[in-house]
Amino acid sequence: MQLLAEMDGFEPLSNVKIIAATNRPDILDDALLRPGRFDRIIEVPVPSFGGRAEIFKIHTRGMALHEPIDFEALANRCEGATGADIRAICTEAGMWAIREERDSVTTADFDRAIEKVVGEEELRKESVTMFA
Repeated sequence: MQLLAEMDGFEPLSNVKIIAATNRPDILDDALLRPGRFDRIIEVPVPSFGGRAEIFKIHTRGMALHEPIDFEALANRCEGATGADIRAICTEAGMWAIREERDSVTTADFDRAIEKVVGEEELRKESVTMFA
C-alpha cells in the first residue's frame, strides 16, 4: 500500500525511479499492474541449458573442486532451475563437503545437493495454494 501511495502521491517526483521484481506475479495486487504504474514489464525466463551450465561455472569459481566437474551434466539434471536455485545447489554442495570435513567438493556432493534443492523446490510448488 505504501508503494501505491508513493506512486500516486500528490507531489510529483520526477527524479525517482521504481524498479520492482517478483518471482510470484500471480499474487500481485491488480492495482500494481494497472496501466500507468510501470512503464515496462520485463519477463526474465529461467535460464536455458547453456545458461545453467554457465551459472554453475560462475558459482563454483571460488570453490575447491576435488575433480573436474561436468557442468553440462549438472545443468541437464536441473531443468527449470533458476539462477537462485543453482546458487543454492552450489552452496549446499559445499556444505556437504564441510559436514564430511573435506577440503574440496566432489560430484557426489553436487548430486546430493541437487536432490535436496530440486526436491524441496518440487515440494514447495506442490504445497503452494494461495487464496483457495
